[in-house]
Amino acid sequence: MGGYPGQLLYVKSAGAGAFALAGLMVWGLAGTGQAQSSSLEGSWSGGGSVSFSSGAKEKARCRANYRRRTSSSYTMRAVCATPSARAEQTATVRQVGSNRFEGSFYNSEYNVSGTIYIVVRGSSQNVRLTSSAGWAHFRLSR
Repeated sequence: MGGYPGQLLYVKSAGAGAFALAGLMVWGLAGTGQAQSSSLEGSWSGGGSVSFSSGAKEKARCRANYRRRTSSSYTMRAVCATPSARAEQTATVRQVGSNRFEGSFYNSEYNVSGTIYIVVRGSSQNVRLTSSAGWAHFRLSR
């Protein structure tokens, strides 16, 4: 599973067997500890896990690209892949602390939306996504 733009969360749809992007939330990013580097702008990649509402879990690889929208908000496009599926999603996040961001994500292919939380530390970030379809946690780096 080579790197894909962004971090994405896939959630298995009940009954259909299809996967939907559940959400991306970042919590407590472990990194280099550079306090001034809380900007999300640019490309990030890494991996994590996705937990589906069915109870199933899968490892995932993601790539995300953030663009500054205003002085305190960003848009994100991400692509993630698990052994069984690939998904793309978009998000809008706003800065809520010196290194913390939160917002909403949407996957148009599966019509799944949810909440995304991000914590940036230096050149790393922890992302957590939540939705009714499941949740995901990723660690990304530049």
